[in-house]
Amino acid sequence: MTPTAEYEKTREDGRYEAVRSRDARFDGAFFFAVETTGIYCRPSCPAVTPKRHNVRFFATAAAAQGSGFRACRRCRPDAVPGSADWNVRADVVGRAMRLIGDGVVDREGVAGLAGRLGYSARQVQRQLTAEVGAGPVALARAQRAHTARVLLQTTGLPVTEIAFASGFASVRQFNDTIRAVYAATPSELRAAAPARDRAARHTATPTAGVPLRLAHRGPYQPGPVFDLLQREAVAGVEEVSGESGRRVYRRTLRLPYGTGIVAVQERTGRTERTERTGRPGSGTGTGGWLEARLHLTDLRDLTTSVQRLRRLFDLDADPYAVDERLGADSRLAPLVAVRPGLRSPGTADPDELAVRALVGGAEAERLVQRYGKALDAPCGTLTHLFPEPAVLAEAALDGTPGALAAALADGAVRLDPGADRDDAERALLAVPGLDARTVAVVRTRALGDPDVAPPDTAVPDSWRPWRSYALNHLRAAGDWENDR
Repeated sequence: MTPTAEYEKTREDGRYEAVRSRDARFDGAFFFAVETTGIYCRPSCPAVTPKRHNVRFFATAAAAQGSGFRACRRCRPDAVPGSADWNVRADVVGRAMRLIGDGVVDREGVAGLAGRLGYSARQVQRQLTAEVGAGPVALARAQRAHTARVLLQTTGLPVTEIAFASGFASVRQFNDTIRAVYAATPSELRAAAPARDRAARHTATPTAGVPLRLAHRGPYQPGPVFDLLQREAVAGVEEVSGESGRRVYRRTLRLPYGTGIVAVQERTGRTERTERTGRPGSGTGTGGWLEARLHLTDLRDLTTSVQRLRRLFDLDADPYAVDERLGADSRLAPLVAVRPGLRSPGTADPDELAVRALVGGAEAERLVQRYGKALDAPCGTLTHLFPEPAVLAEAALDGTPGALAAALADGAVRLDPGADRDDAERALLAVPGLDARTVAVVRTRALGDPDVAPPDTAVPDSWRPWRSYALNHLRAAGDWENDR
């Protein structure tokens, strides 16, 4: 056996052990399929464990679907948190996966994806297929199928409307995909919805919003995330209401096809294992979700808005890997023990975050009132969208804010999910007057870099590659004096 083959066998044996123990820590990290049933599952699926020789492993749901397997109706593998690799990795595959998640293939095609990455379409196809077992079209198709299932099972929208809202080009393509992925017609899939989803249909309409569960793996500490969002909230665009532990975060969203308003609850839901089996999850298999409701002017923005919320709340992180590394440090160990699963929040709008990090909260509110686009239908205190860089550039703001807005508007600075982090940092530092500390904040929050430390600050290398998380632990404990 060659070293490569031996390594692959050892890795797959480890994956099978995760399946045998129904370990939810690996949900989304890989999928397994059973050749005798034609079904693929998440590692924590509660069904009887198949024999090893009948099992195949896949890096993505799309790869399993491409090999002819359909999604398990019991564990719903398409609903797991995304792989943490795609958030952490800065290479072309990681960037491509983030862009596909943001809906770029549906909106701009493979050519648009390749152009954003600076590669040819053939190169992108080859690298994705080699790394994750599926090309950009198959990955986007799997994502559309998941969006369609959510809408079928949680809303009462007509099937035809759901087909186009999910990103399909035709009803026929929609029907064929649903049958291939779920081995059921759209009507059958709707009828098979869990009781909670069937109940949600009565209140889920375009005007009432779409109810969602934003799944996460492992423990999650919502308190520090909502504390940060409450401190930073910009009037007109955001609000946080309610008492600690039961708060609701609401904000406006600028999306490719229209606008949106989202509400996310601070409380986390029961563990995935509890939901499926009625029994509490084990110490290695806990996970849960945040309850959310989306109001969209165009339902085609559902997938994109969900992905942006996942980045804002850092829901695709792997808390086990983070806590294992940081918990080995004598300074951080007690903090990790108190707050396991602490996250590093991102943003729902990278360009907005960059401007706000530079100008501060008071000036950001002034910009919203003066240059922000008013909503056609205000919702309570939410009245505006944060102004686009192009609008701020046309306003000819003085000094660094004006220079940053111009750079964002003309593409000299790119902060989209597929941006190269190092290139973006160099471009930001080239903006006149933009300091390195602000750039570090942008790299952490807008670009989702898990390993950022403020400049000229002594931070141990032993905290790599999770320095962003380490500093959040210190902030949460009130033990970080060098913050902005």
